[in-house]
Amino acid sequence: MRAPFGLLVSALIAVATPAPLSAQAAAARPESCAAAADFPRLVACLSEPGGYFDTDNLISNERSYLHVLGPLRRLGVRGGAYIGVGPDQNFSYIARIRPTVAFVVDIRRDNLLQHLMFKALFARSRNRAEYLALLLGRPVPPDVQRWSARPVVALVAYADSTPATDASAASARRVVLEEVKRSGVALSAADLATIERFHSAFIQAGLGLQFSSAGRTPRPYYPTLRQLVLERDLDGDQASYLASEADFQFVKALQRRGLVVPVVGNLAGDHALPTIGRFLRQRGERVSAFYTSNVEDYLMRDGSFARYARTVTELPRTRNSVIIRSYFGGGFRGAHPQAVPGYFSTQLLQSLDAFAARQARGGYASYRDLVMADAMPVD
Repeated sequence: MRAPFGLLVSALIAVATPAPLSAQAAAARPESCAAAADFPRLVACLSEPGGYFDTDNLISNERSYLHVLGPLRRLGVRGGAYIGVGPDQNFSYIARIRPTVAFVVDIRRDNLLQHLMFKALFARSRNRAEYLALLLGRPVPPDVQRWSARPVVALVAYADSTPATDASAASARRVVLEEVKRSGVALSAADLATIERFHSAFIQAGLGLQFSSAGRTPRPYYPTLRQLVLERDLDGDQASYLASEADFQFVKALQRRGLVVPVVGNLAGDHALPTIGRFLRQRGERVSAFYTSNVEDYLMRDGSFARYARTVTELPRTRNSVIIRSYFGGGFRGAHPQAVPGYFSTQLLQSLDAFAARQARGGYASYRDLVMADAMPVD
């Protein structure tokens, strides 16, 4: 009988951690990633050199991100391996799906650095209240352990009414940098400065933080961090990973065991995503959910979608495996039929089997063809 994936990796993490491999060395020996099952070596082995994207992406701009949670439950999308992109919206999907391992792949090295910040915060936070306080540089409530049963609105009210002080901000920054250095991931002085800059953005803006871009004008529909934390699913329930202590503790446990793995990689590249697929096949795991946001739109534009699609069709999967994607256009001409009134973004589901079958028949003519074809109902 095959041992659970988490036990295999946890056993390896318990031993002394060797020096991280370079991305170049990993690319030369992709099969080696099956043996690189401790956190820093797995990060290095799976990663590629970073690329550029014109946003800081500190938080999501997809206010609809929770609208697929009910359908994921009803479809039986559970366990297995999770793959996603971007910042902490992934944690809400991870909390609902309960995977044995999660990979967060992004072309920007900055995303890896931000996820090391999140990992550090999970490591030093006893519960959601302490996590949110440290993330925002607020004083931790003196009776923080009594906050575990409080609703998320109480946590948000505390953060909104308790300003950061010089001492609380400095303490939070120190906590993050201490834990990041313990991660084992090879980091330069510039990397540490970037992590501190990201954390400072959360501290300075608080729950009013919004998505921003170097190349695009800020949009009025961009949600604040407050809105994302308090957002509801289509059943009307607050459902972010900070809405439930049980959900938070699941993600915290996965982080503690080194099973939320940030990876630098182009989804259409020839290393990161293909090597994750090989790694999972060698471990006997299957992808349960692949969250792509709207990355496929950019891959269509730069002509690399066909290469990406070939890799996706080769990922190990089950009949319940799904792609979660985002489509932007609500309230304007071209809105998706599944758009929810009041939301500019629309979350969509497609089974991986349906994606593979369509590719076998010739693929997709455009991004709009992709988001319209085989979209599963989410209401």
